[in-house]
Amino acid sequence: MERTDELLLEAYREGDESAFPELLQRYKGPLFGYLMRMARNQEIAEDLFQETFLRVHEKAHTFRTGAKFKSWLFTIATHIAIDHLRRSKHRPQLQAMESKVPVPSPGNDPAAETAQLELRETVRDAVDTLPPRQRAALVLSYYQGHTYPEVAAIMGCSLGSVKTHMSRALKTLATRLPEGGVL
Repeated sequence: MERTDELLLEAYREGDESAFPELLQRYKGPLFGYLMRMARNQEIAEDLFQETFLRVHEKAHTFRTGAKFKSWLFTIATHIAIDHLRRSKHRPQLQAMESKVPVPSPGNDPAAETAQLELRETVRDAVDTLPPRQRAALVLSYYQGHTYPEVAAIMGCSLGSVKTHMSRALKTLATRLPEGGVL
């Protein structure tokens, strides 16, 4: 039977060195995807990913029994990503990123396909301009699929704060995106 994330962390804290790489492997995709959406640069996302797991290693002893490992991990990653965005003096470089804008099939009109690609870039640019906490709330909720209470736990704020961050982010995006622009 597969051990839960929480049992793996507990085993690691008790000296089972094989538990840490298993946790790393489990979250390689979801956490890296989140950090790519936040940093928009593969090298930076890789650095943030490594820094996150370094902190997991260093702070494993502080993990509370009964807590959810995933929430704790994303909390660490969010703080690291927000700190990076605040320190960054320039906008992150754009990288290819999954989007919920539908991709036309190859048989479709090339003009429509070009318009969709331009819309994706416009959405990416608009999301990039959001303040770090609004961006984190949006990415955690919309792209990562976390509920607002989970986002609140990850960001270390109240549910009301998450709703405020989301409301402000969506209002900002509404002013910066063309009519019909979708995330």
